[in-house]
Amino acid sequence: MARLARLPGAGLVLLCFMWIAPALAQVRHEPITAIPPPPALDPLKISLGQRLFNDPRLSGDGTIACASCHPLALGGADRLARSRGVGGKQGLVNTPTVLNAALQFRQFWNGRAANLREQVGSPLVNPVEMGSSWSHALSVIEADPSYQSAFVKAYGRVTETAVRDALAVFQETLLTPDSAFDRWLGGDDKALSADALEGYRRFKALGCISCHQGVLVGGNMFQTFGIMGDYFGDRGQVTESDLGRQVVTGREEDRHRFKVPSLRNVALTPPYFHDGTAATLADAVRVMARYQLGVVPSDEDVRVVVAFLESLTGRLAGEPLR
Repeated sequence: MARLARLPGAGLVLLCFMWIAPALAQVRHEPITAIPPPPALDPLKISLGQRLFNDPRLSGDGTIACASCHPLALGGADRLARSRGVGGKQGLVNTPTVLNAALQFRQFWNGRAANLREQVGSPLVNPVEMGSSWSHALSVIEADPSYQSAFVKAYGRVTETAVRDALAVFQETLLTPDSAFDRWLGGDDKALSADALEGYRRFKALGCISCHQGVLVGGNMFQTFGIMGDYFGDRGQVTESDLGRQVVTGREEDRHRFKVPSLRNVALTPPYFHDGTAATLADAVRVMARYQLGVVPSDEDVRVVVAFLESLTGRLAGEPLR
């Protein structure tokens, strides 16, 4: 059985890279589909990518690794409103989970990266995240004989392209199948509690499903934050990070448009939204209902929808996420 462990100096690491979840035959036809099993990829590249993911030496001051903001043991995000980077600098947006990121249609809240290989370079050079450069990261790797050997075996030599690929390959294994909801999709009538099942019914009836569907229950479109109300006007202190997709495209119609976040494992990753202002799932449900759907949910609506959202927590490498 694969297991998660913490090794000295390496942060959280994934042991037994090639664990493959059994594929569930989906017998219920719903707007949400089951997470697939992790792909069988090159174990040398997975191992190398995992090591890079956990290596703080790649950062400008040697203190921040990818895993610092994306600890797998916490659901792939650090549970801070905004992460702390090199020198204690505060990030500009809430850190999204790295789990299932390979299935997202774009990367980052504003969708500025098309895929994981494009995405992995941004935190490295961001001055408030890892505060590094590709020349520094490559020099660290090239000065380490064990890295050199691993790159030669996996890629022939050390290059930026190889580093990007190794990090992406590792992240492509971080899928979380076998949630209670997915087991229900597969025909297990006992997988969901009565509250979770009623929560799913209300999730659809309220209209949440219009943006949160598919394999990730989100992560497959952009949407304006504040369709039915002025979220940013009510919150106040609008920053450039609140502009969302407009920062990428420059188009007025993309103002306050963000990638719809995946709700997979969402119970593990508070606080919520790009600004980290919703402390709990119940808070997030109420805000979404008001500003996206124009409704005021009852306390019972919120309670059972949260029960449904909790049923979306899956397994990583065969182990339940908590």
